[in-house]
Amino acid sequence: MNWGVFEGLLSGVNKYSTAFGRVWLSLVFIFRLLVYLVAAERVWSDDHKDFDCNTLQPGCTNVCFDHFFPISHIRLWALQLILVTCPSLLVIMHVAYREAKEQRLRETQGENYRCIYPNPGKKRGGLWWTYLLSLIFKASVDVIFLYIFYRFYRNYTLPRLVKCELPPCPNVVDCFISRPTEKNIFTLFMVVTTCVCVVLNLIEATYLIGKRCHECLEAGGGDSRRHSHDCSVSHADPVGTGGQLFQGADFKPPIATIPLTASCPSTLPEDEVRS
Repeated sequence: MNWGVFEGLLSGVNKYSTAFGRVWLSLVFIFRLLVYLVAAERVWSDDHKDFDCNTLQPGCTNVCFDHFFPISHIRLWALQLILVTCPSLLVIMHVAYREAKEQRLRETQGENYRCIYPNPGKKRGGLWWTYLLSLIFKASVDVIFLYIFYRFYRNYTLPRLVKCELPPCPNVVDCFISRPTEKNIFTLFMVVTTCVCVVLNLIEATYLIGKRCHECLEAGGGDSRRHSHDCSVSHADPVGTGGQLFQGADFKPPIATIPLTASCPSTLPEDEVRS
């Protein structure tokens, strides 16, 4: 599998992620993907070839190996890495959809078009939900695979010696696993790294929800302050009423008279001004 192309696609998630998301992505690349490519594949490359049983009965070794290794660690980790990183690609696709929609509006309506997404990568609206659901999905996938590993390999460890009595083995056969200590170290390392990634996903999801709730509370507080300010203005004393409210049909608002000064010359005839 060409993991380089896979890594190149996921590297674009950095500019759309929070600080916790960038730490998660670095952890996946350095401590999971690189360890998988550089060391883990070589450690498990001889698991079937060096699985020795003290019998020459044809088929006994294959049956015992299939019983104790129902699925290889390498294949499980590869499937886990694919599933846990696919939601990040969905975030990139959502941002690309927003950018394409903006481009179509620009082409059809010209440069004076109404901009829908001023910042397509800003986590608002549908993109916020896509990002949040991707975090929940990634954490769920890691938890499910941790449970699968625990069910297949008790306590995430491999014993040095296993006893097999499955047919066609003639009796109880002793089988020896290749390099169990080294495999246990890598398995525990991957398990611990997966747990850290789950914690980071949960922290980032909590951060997003808390930030959105804080913004909603601030917006609600701003609306209430504006409403109280409008009410205080509407109940303020009118100009010239002396703080009293006049009601009734006979009420006439006072008319302000402007004295004639030199700065505001009169346009009436001089005799009318004297009178």
